Amino acid sequence: MNKIVFITGATSGIGEACAEKFAAAGDNLIITGRRAERLEELKSRLQKAHPVKILTASFDVQDRKAVESFITGLSEEWQQIDILINNAGLAAGRDFFEDADIEDWERMLNTNVHGLLYVSKAVVPLMIARKKGHIINMGSIAGKEVYEKGNVYCASKFAVDAINRAMRIDLLKHNIKVTGIHPGAVETEFALVRFKGDETKAANTYTGIIPLTASDIADTIFYCAGLPEHVCINDLIITCTQQADAFYIYKNA
Repeated sequence: MNKIVFITGATSGIGEACAEKFAAAGDNLIITGRRAERLEELKSRLQKAHPVKILTASFDVQDRKAVESFITGLSEEWQQIDILINNAGLAAGRDFFEDADIEDWERMLNTNVHGLLYVSKAVVPLMIARKKGHIINMGSIAGKEVYEKGNVYCASKFAVDAINRAMRIDLLKHNIKVTGIHPGAVETEFALVRFKGDETKAANTYTGIIPLTASDIADTIFYCAGLPEHVCINDLIITCTQQADAFYIYKNA
């Protein structure tokens, strides 16, 4: 029986790679994101390659009413969500605390923290009703260690780490798995968004290393989601071989 996998932030990067991975395994998808045209392109491409059903929805996870309206409006068939991948998130700016833009701070907190909460709060009752489900929250190595000019991005990912652990405890009685995935450097649109379109700064993030790819993270998520019912990976940090943590990265000259 095909699973239903709900993926936020599916229009690029890790979210898109997760959609590709689960569709290839024959799972049906609910994919969401802000860019409607990208969602439809992804849906078309995946359905041409795999015999799966795909439901798309274009909204921003920062918009609580839009999130709630979509999820509460799902048909009975699509309410049977087996896996929720809370992937939507971003970094905006890389500035010292005193120089940072408050709008960047608000955007990160509203997306990385509030958005994850809005989606999870709406989906959890559907899983409770079935006494099963798996929530996978996309954290970051920045949620384990604070680094210079990371300030509020780190704070948002520390919050994700805390929420992930709290959800795991609170949802034990409902037989719901909760997993936190915390990647280091992954080459996606992440750096380009963080540096607000500055391609040189974005590229320098990965100069001298072979970073993780979106597919690497999707493979890891797929593995966690495919374990036996009695097995749950609670927390997982993943980096490329040249990165040990948020501080130690060995770059080739």
